Amino acid sequence: MPVPRSYVPDDPVFTVSEFAKRIDADLQRNWSFVRIEGELSGVKYHVSGHVYFVLKDERARLDVALFRTEARRVRFRLEDGQRVRVLGRASLYATNGRFQIVARNVEAIGQGDLEIAFRQLWDRLAAEGLFDEEHKVEIPRFPTCLGIVTSGSGAALHDIVSAVRRRAPHVRLVLRSARVQGHGASADIAAGIAELDAWGGCDALIVGRGGGSLEDLWAFNEERVARAIWDCRTPVVTGIGHEVDTTIADGVADLRAPTPTAAAELATPDAGELRDVVDSLRVALSRAARGLLRGKRDRVMLLAEARAFRDPTAYCRQRGQDVDRLAERLVNVAGRRVETARLRWEAIAGRLDVLSPLAVLERGYAIARDPAGQVLRRAGDVERGETVEIWLGEGALDCRVEASRPDARLAGKGRPHDG
Repeated sequence: MPVPRSYVPDDPVFTVSEFAKRIDADLQRNWSFVRIEGELSGVKYHVSGHVYFVLKDERARLDVALFRTEARRVRFRLEDGQRVRVLGRASLYATNGRFQIVARNVEAIGQGDLEIAFRQLWDRLAAEGLFDEEHKVEIPRFPTCLGIVTSGSGAALHDIVSAVRRRAPHVRLVLRSARVQGHGASADIAAGIAELDAWGGCDALIVGRGGGSLEDLWAFNEERVARAIWDCRTPVVTGIGHEVDTTIADGVADLRAPTPTAAAELATPDAGELRDVVDSLRVALSRAARGLLRGKRDRVMLLAEARAFRDPTAYCRQRGQDVDRLAERLVNVAGRRVETARLRWEAIAGRLDVLSPLAVLERGYAIARDPAGQVLRRAGDVERGETVEIWLGEGALDCRVEASRPDARLAGKGRPHDG
């Protein structure tokens, strides 16, 4: 077997694992920091928190591993088809001999990381109904205590306090100072909302901060703040940034204001306007009272001119005569009605008497019954020798049938004859 010319007998011989480690070390030394752009494919979030995906273009594919610690720093959720820039190092995974990129960070290309994260969270919370108007509650019109969640040293607090003192100086303000920017801000804001809500002494909460970039306002786009507002039983008004700024916290809040000052104005009534309303009501009430008194006075004057007040004795005498006349009419009408009712009753009784079976018997007729008590209507209903009971106008007869003539009919003057 020919020996290659480059072969040297003293060259080292590696095991597979030794060679893989040597290659990995060379890769880490020469390619310890690379930036690679491409399209995401096959993104998989593992239960361990690691993320695995393929970065590809039209001609090649690279396996990428994003471990848990670094994955937590990526602000948006990786999805297939996204264009991204991966920052990391080259590595050879010795276990299966697979070349891969171990990512330190992933950045979006075109649309920024924060814009993608905002849209992803907004869509997810919208699907859960957190932005639906039907879940929002009305802000109390006349609050006595307002809770404020903002920085204790920021301009937003000054704006809120100034607006409330100008419009409703009687309203009590309770501040829960919170970080509104940077690491831990979202957790602090969410905790502040929960604490004031649990206290229960506030009629409404104002959550806000002054203007800034999307990065500056990002704490109000975190899911934990949205959940804290959603879980809050106390109505929440947000005033975050400026008019053009819209955060996820604004979408979940019961009322969104464009600025912290506007939030304070929406949460409080204007004392000046209330005074004007009270003054208007006072004038209307005074006018109505004067009108009512004027009407009562005219009524009293009219009554004073009445006969009953000018000559009470004559008035009472006249009323007494009226009562006597009415009493007489009542007696006459009652008597006539009683007589009419009596005549009507007698007529009805007479008609009932004519129709009574007893009256028929009084006129000479009789009722015959068989031993069972059934009324006999035909001669054929009994046999010779049977006993029948004959009821007359007065009394009854027990008779025995000597003969039965079914064909007999009454002739003139009530004499029977055979047909």
